[in-house]
Parts: sequence; structure tokens; C-alpha cells
Amino acid sequence: MSKLVRQLKGQSGYSMLELIATLGVLAVLVMGTIPMAQNALKRQKEQRLREALATMRRAIDEFKRDTYGACPQGAVNSVNPTIPGGGGIVPTDPRSRVVIDDCKIFESDNLDRYPPSLEMLADGVKVKSRQPNLTSGSGIRDGSLQATEINEEKEIIKVYLREIPVDPMTGEKEWKLRSSYQDVDSENWDDINVFDVRSSSEEEAMNGEKYSDW
Repeated sequence: MSKLVRQLKGQSGYSMLELIATLGVLAVLVMGTIPMAQNALKRQKEQRLREALATMRRAIDEFKRDTYGACPQGAVNSVNPTIPGGGGIVPTDPRSRVVIDDCKIFESDNLDRYPPSLEMLADGVKVKSRQPNLTSGSGIRDGSLQATEINEEKEIIKVYLREIPVDPMTGEKEWKLRSSYQDVDSENWDDINVFDVRSSSEEEAMNGEKYSDW
């Protein structure tokens, strides 16, 4: 027997028991890592859901603020609340710098004047500034303006949402809507206005609540 063969026979290798034990330890580590990764992914989705809900709710509230002084009963256009005799009331909220001037969007049953749909927040609506028109009523001073141009205002479209966000729990842009005339447990939207928005997912969050209750 050669020297090389004797050396190989003298070397000790891994036994079957050692290999099984090693694979078992690796399996335990892998099985413990998977739930951690899944939980981390779920937390990220939950954070995106909270951010999406907060963004849409802020847009709804901003739309509502811009309706104060808009479209008096029977009027075609909004009044300018800053002009004496305009028929409006100056809002106390300084964040509202415009008033909605598209009276066709307000149906007679939407007395609270929340947005009629989420799509309208993304498409935008016609508005006018709450600041008084400094040119209007001042007369023609230099002859460069025509009488019909004094009260002419440039059309302004305000967009409240860049786009309707995707529900990270469903992967769709379908949200559960509730109008200001429905209670919190209402399942079907009455199509009057959008007072609140929630996830359409019925799955449970990590805190035990349903996403649709957020």
C-alpha cells in the first residue's frame, strides 16, 4: 500500500450524524428568518397604507375648506367672500386661499359639500382666488383695458391629489368609501360624497385590527 493511500485512510471525514445535525441547524435558522422577513414586509405595507390614508384624508379636508363661500343656492358661480356684499363669509381658516367655482359638481343631496368622488380630487376642480380683484371696479386708467376685461378672471384648476394611491394591501386603487351621511359601520357607499376612505382589505394588521377599520 502506497504512502498516499495510507494517508487518505488515516484522514477523518464528517459522519452522517454530523451532516444531519448541521443541516438541521441551518433549517432552524432559515425557518426563523422567514417570519422575520415577512413581518418586515408587512410593516412596510402597513406604513404605506397609513401614509396613503393620511394623504387622501388631508385632500378631502382641504377640498371641504375650499367649499366655504362656494356656490350659493341658485348661483352659477361662487361668490368672493372678501368682497363686501359678495354674499359670503370670510373663512377663519387661513389655509384656504381659493374657493371652488364649479357649481355643477355639487348635487342637491350633497349639502355638506364634500368631494363627490376620489377621482375629482385627482382630476381637479375650477377655483377662484379668495383675494379681492384689485383691478375690478377701479375703472380704466390708461385705456389699455376694455370694459369686458375688467372682471375677467383666468380659469384656475386646483388638483388635490396627484393620483389616487394604490392600496398596498390589495394592490388595487379600490378603496372603501363613506359619505358624511353614513355611519362608520356602513358597508356600501351611498354615492353622495366622500367623507372618509379606508382600505378594502379585510385582513388583520399586526396589532390585531382590521385594515378596513383604520
